[in-house]
Amino acid sequence: MTGPQSNIVHVIGAGLAGSEAAWQVAKAGVPVVLHEMRPDRMTEAHRTDGLAELVCSNSFRSDDAANNAVGLLHAEMRRLDSLIMRAADANQVPAGGALAVDRDGFSAAVTKTLNEHPLIEIARGEVSGLPPADWSNVIVATGPLTSAALADAIRELTDENALAFFDAIAPIVHRESIDMSVAWFQSRYDKVGPGGTGADYINCPMTKEQYDGFVAALIAGEKTEFKEWETNTPYFDGCLPIEVMAERGPETLRHGPMKPVGLTNPHDPTTKAYAIVQLRQDNKLGTLYNIVGFQTKLKYGEQQRIFRTIPGLEKAEFARLGGLHRNTFLNSPKLLDSQLRLRAQPRLRFAGQMTGCEGYVESASVGLIAGLYAVADARGETLASPPGTTALGSLLGHITGGHIETIEPGTRSFQPMNINFGLFPPLATAPTKKPDGTRLRGNEKTVAKKQAMSALALADLDRWIADHLRIAAAA
Repeated sequence: MTGPQSNIVHVIGAGLAGSEAAWQVAKAGVPVVLHEMRPDRMTEAHRTDGLAELVCSNSFRSDDAANNAVGLLHAEMRRLDSLIMRAADANQVPAGGALAVDRDGFSAAVTKTLNEHPLIEIARGEVSGLPPADWSNVIVATGPLTSAALADAIRELTDENALAFFDAIAPIVHRESIDMSVAWFQSRYDKVGPGGTGADYINCPMTKEQYDGFVAALIAGEKTEFKEWETNTPYFDGCLPIEVMAERGPETLRHGPMKPVGLTNPHDPTTKAYAIVQLRQDNKLGTLYNIVGFQTKLKYGEQQRIFRTIPGLEKAEFARLGGLHRNTFLNSPKLLDSQLRLRAQPRLRFAGQMTGCEGYVESASVGLIAGLYAVADARGETLASPPGTTALGSLLGHITGGHIETIEPGTRSFQPMNINFGLFPPLATAPTKKPDGTRLRGNEKTVAKKQAMSALALADLDRWIADHLRIAAAA
């Protein structure tokens, strides 16, 4: 490909995010070089040289755009002519309400489309270190298995302590699913933290019998195993899984994250709890709360079963479950601007899982918007961000500043997240009645709220497309 580098967008990494970004750039009429180090240099997880190879599950999760946030993100991406969604739809396999794909057919379709596009050059070989200085418009989409040389260069440029580590993540719960007739708001000793009120935590009390049963369940619960290539990666900030703490002695958790001191249960003020589980606000909207100190290697089903034995969390709905795995991601709210550009070097834009999203669809969607931003830069224009009411906009909001700043010194509060309705701004007016005029009751309210949020998202996205993009919204 010839022409001045200033007119070319370089995309590093041809996973889902990088492939989607390259597609969005090229179909807008801007030349792109898509760099992929495979097969010259393979990773521990990949097995082919195909673009957009699915290394784990073959599922894109729910395709229900009316009731599920990831299904809504599917619909938004289809409206934006996503290559990833086009290839997924063309290679779908039966999976009930989920969108699952033939992984080989999916990768082959993406590879063929990008190979055949006249404005895309696929360059095989590793980009080691920072890209050359004359690459003025770069999208880095190298994912959780970023090569060591590039990760080291990014680390040096951003002055971050680490990019690859065992990422200990505590479960995150939807605030509205917590039973506040059992739980209550209070900080230990009513202490007011930064930006707090002295009632910043949700507290769930346990009796001795409940605590003993909980500890036993943690120890007996089925855990995930580390992959061989993860075993030498250090824990981040020395975080230990809660079940490891439990194994150190039956009273360990009572003297750690579940200590019952400095708190009084207003529902039963004369009874002192034997142990207390605390949840802390996780996003600025106040719709999500994380369970403090509950990073875990328990399998997902075990987490839901065991954590729902905590008083007040019997009907907890999880925005994400806990985990402990090797990860590579930026502290994006600190390091990236609203257009996903690195503040320290704005010619570099990041996309995909490195930015702090999780999941195939989420990674591809961030690649999509990064591609659109890069096109605007190439044209000397500025693209307005998608509305925060949309799935794409809410995910970007999380990445670029939707988290809560850390309360305890030295901890990192920003964590990768799947798309979920807890990232969306609350509706100005929640629905209260059915179409026939009768009142919504129980779970009907939750269903109606999700459907209203989804309808608003698609309407707002269509308006944004019409106002800001040179494409027609697809049906």
